[in-house]
Amino acid sequence: MNKKVAIIMGSTSDLPVMQEAIDVLEELQVETIVDVVSAHRTPEKMFEFGKNAHKNGIAVIIAGAGGAAHLPGMVASLSPLPVIGVPVKSSNSIDGWDSVLSILQMPSGVPVATVALNGAKNAGILEAQILGATQEDVRERIIAYKETLKEKVTTAAAQMRKNG
Repeated sequence: MNKKVAIIMGSTSDLPVMQEAIDVLEELQVETIVDVVSAHRTPEKMFEFGKNAHKNGIAVIIAGAGGAAHLPGMVASLSPLPVIGVPVKSSNSIDGWDSVLSILQMPSGVPVATVALNGAKNAGILEAQILGATQEDVRERIIAYKETLKEKVTTAAAQMRKNG
């Protein structure tokens, strides 16, 4: 049975960044739920989501957050599922470093896989790769996706040599 994945974010203002994860998972045909779950403004919703995601058919969680960026770590503390944190450079951010460090520097026992600042696309790919470890259909789509990346680089290099 194929599992779905979740993409959550602290605010709708994070959606332009998180859209890249949504798009790549759609391209890879991975069933995805998307929601706003604020660690600070809707803590009860965050607790409910974190404690029950695995019971609701979720296999992996991407959590994007800016500023203090507590969402990924708090959800990881509540859930037995892998959590991938996406630090988001927000309007109240200190060049995004506050978000990066808030997600990256988790205490022992509460891991959060962390991608680059605004790196939601890589979070989506990583999420699909985690699913692909046990779901052959997803793994095959990841293999095909990576082949297209190789082809794009090869084509671009050939074009550069031709024009150069």
